[in-house]
Amino acid sequence: MPTDLIPALAAAPPGDAVRSCPLDGYTVESQAGFLLRRAHQRQTAVWQACMAEGIGEKELTPRQFSALVKVVLHGRVTQNQLGRMAAMDPATIQGVVRRLIARGLVDRALDPMDRRTAVLTATPAGVALASRGVAHARRATEKTLAPLSAAERRTLLDLLARIA
Repeated sequence: MPTDLIPALAAAPPGDAVRSCPLDGYTVESQAGFLLRRAHQRQTAVWQACMAEGIGEKELTPRQFSALVKVVLHGRVTQNQLGRMAAMDPATIQGVVRRLIARGLVDRALDPMDRRTAVLTATPAGVALASRGVAHARRATEKTLAPLSAAERRTLLDLLARIA
């Protein structure tokens, strides 16, 4: 495991204090949640750097990009559908959609078949941004997985999919 993902325990109690600690050897740094959070932080930083370098996009978050890509792929979706497809809870997808609309990347209109339902579509600017961003998103994945062999990459992605 890359040492940059697990910082040294600078605040660890010295010798006898560790042995007498009532936590029975528990270390936060070896827990799945901690490691997943650190890996996510690293991946997000790599992703944002790739987007900034590649298309000059510093403000588009990975969540916004995921939602935009889903809208582009599906053409017309409701906000609820988009939230399910992008694996975001209702409050999160609401904020993501609001920001995409404000940036002119997505439009919201009433469904002509059911006026109670709003439908989201990508604008030409949204399609263009998603199209330009895909190569850089792929590069971010490549850079994130760079410390791993091809077999390790497949295994990690398979295991993450099982956990998710």
